[in-house]
Amino acid sequence: MKIIAIISQKGGAGKTTLALHLAVAAERDNQSTAIIDLDPQASATGWGDSRAAETPAVVSAQASQLQKVLDAARTSGADFVILDTAPHSESAALAAARAADFILIPCRAAILDLRAISDSIDLAKLAQKPAAVVLNAVPPRGSLAQDAEQAVMGYGVPVVPIHIGQRAAFQHALTAGQTAQEYEPGGKAAEEMTQLYQWLVQRV
Repeated sequence: MKIIAIISQKGGAGKTTLALHLAVAAERDNQSTAIIDLDPQASATGWGDSRAAETPAVVSAQASQLQKVLDAARTSGADFVILDTAPHSESAALAAARAADFILIPCRAAILDLRAISDSIDLAKLAQKPAAVVLNAVPPRGSLAQDAEQAVMGYGVPVVPIHIGQRAAFQHALTAGQTAQEYEPGGKAAEEMTQLYQWLVQRV
């Protein structure tokens, strides 16, 4: 069973959007997948409740229950587990990071977000697990992505070569209890998430 933790101490980085889309990508790759929602806001759980499809499984849990829930996922035959964490919760993020095989740190390509990722990078280093920053909600034009990559490299953490664009399909899909791969299969959002999943699989 492979475990991916998505952590960011800053709100609005897009953790839940990434978690849901990666989980559906894994399911489409014939991986039995579960999302463990460690965020008290329970956005992933709400998406799961509004969804017609039964997979991926979404389980709401407290960080103190994480190991127990992971053991249950392993027993039930899960191949791929994604941990969706809360912002501003260092203990929960660290617990997720320590349990993970790989850590994804989403970050918007904006100066305030780039300054804020140092805490998340420190948590990944503390957990001693491989990690990478994925640039999220990247504007379609301009050099922001390239500038952000240079800034992230200063932290000594790799940047995922696939950038996730700022696309309406993400929001429309989630509102409908879907992901971009289901809502607009031939669109750019679906393509980017599929590429991100494929890149991730090569790391775990």
